[in-house]
Amino acid sequence: MTVDAAQLWTLNHRLLTVVLDEAGAELEALGLEPKEFFVLAEVTASPYPAQLAAALVIPKASVTVYVRNLVAKGFMRREIDDADLRRHRLVLTDDGVAARDRSFAALATAFERRLALIGPGDRAELARILTALLAPAPPASTPAASAPEETPAKETAR
Repeated sequence: MTVDAAQLWTLNHRLLTVVLDEAGAELEALGLEPKEFFVLAEVTASPYPAQLAAALVIPKASVTVYVRNLVAKGFMRREIDDADLRRHRLVLTDDGVAARDRSFAALATAFERRLALIGPGDRAELARILTALLAPAPPASTPAASAPEETPAKETAR
């Protein structure tokens, strides 16, 4: 059976959606929408709004809305950047750290239920595959991106 890239992408998206749905009640209890969770999860690594938008691959205007909501909920605050007084850096509050950590725990629990369906060897292989897929992709114009190289079969000595 041939599985094409679109099928794999669809399966992966469905899995992520199912896990988010299963963790949704916990996120909701914390007062978070799923996209707000992703902002909380990323803000420490990407503390500037434009950087956050790029990291999450969402429009800057959306980041502005999520940040505004998270600040109003007390999960995040804006601080003047000491290195450049024209910029604001985003920082999690103690409540934001707690909400982020509880959200991660809820997602981990939901994902663990899915992972329980496969054995330890398959988990290790899944981790290896996902790590490989997150490596920078080759440019679209290279032959490697359009068709995989085939290696000739070894000839046996007679």
